Amino acid sequence: MNNTGGKTCVLVCEDEMFVAMMLQDRLEGAGYRVLMAPRVSKGLELASSEPIDVALLDVNMADEESFPVAEKLRSRGIPFIFSSGYDDQWLPEQWRSERLLRKPYDTKTVTAALSEMLEAGSSHA
Repeated sequence: MNNTGGKTCVLVCEDEMFVAMMLQDRLEGAGYRVLMAPRVSKGLELASSEPIDVALLDVNMADEESFPVAEKLRSRGIPFIFSSGYDDQWLPEQWRSERLLRKPYDTKTVTAALSEMLEAGSSHA
C-alpha cells in the first residue's frame, strides 16, 4: 500500500454527484481511503501527487475524457479501471486493453474489480 493508516487508497474520478457520493460511502465502508475528483483537472492533480493504490475513472467527466488522468496513473505504475455507460468499442485503441466497468454497477462489482487490480499489480511487483 502506498498510503498511511494502513488503508488502501482509491482515486475515484466521477462527475455525477450522486454516483460519486454513493461510491465514496460504499468504498469507505469497505475499508478504503477514498480521494474524490469531480473534474479531470482535480483527477490530474491527485494522480500527480497523492499516494494512490488504485483508481476508478469515469471516462466522460463534464464533457472531458479522463485519459490524461489514466496516462498520469500509468506513468506512476498505478492500476486503474475505466467506468462508462458504453462498451469499450468506442474507446481509442490505446485504451481498449484496460479494464472497463459498465454502468450501472453495484458496490460488490466495484470492490471486486478494485481487489483484482490490486492483486494483479502486486503479482507484477
